[in-house]
Amino acid sequence: MKSKSTTELLKELENFSSFEEYQNANKDFMINKSLSEYLCSLLKERNLSRAEVIRKSELGEFYTYQLFAGTRSSPTRDKIISLSIGMGLTVDEANSLLKLAGHLPLYPRTKRDSIIIIGINNGKGVININEILYDEGEKTLN
Repeated sequence: MKSKSTTELLKELENFSSFEEYQNANKDFMINKSLSEYLCSLLKERNLSRAEVIRKSELGEFYTYQLFAGTRSSPTRDKIISLSIGMGLTVDEANSLLKLAGHLPLYPRTKRDSIIIIGINNGKGVININEILYDEGEKTLN
C-alpha cells in the first residue's frame, strides 16, 4: 500500500464531513501510538539500534533510553530534531515526529529551521548542522 503524505491527507480532509469517515478511509496512515512506541517502531522499521541512534543524535544516553522507554516525557523540540537526524529521517518524517511530540514542524521561512532542513536534506549529522548553526549565529541543537 502506497503511503500518503501529510499534504495529501490534509487535502482529503476537505472531502469528509466527519472524523469517523476520515478515520475509516485512512486508518492505515494515522499514527495511533505514543511517542515512545512510535520511536521504537521507527527503530525496528529502519533496522537501527538505540545505541547507534544515541551516538548519531549526540544526546545523552540515559535521557534517550528514557525517551524510548516512555519514562521521559515532553522532550524539547531540539531533542526531537536531534533524534530525527540520528535516525536518518527525512524532513517530512522529522516534522511528523515533531508534531507527535507536540512541537511545531520545521519551518522554511526561519533562518535556523532552513539551516536544519538543508542539513537533513543533505545527510548532515548533528555535529555538522550545529557547526553551521553556530557559524550563522543561530542556537545549536544541543
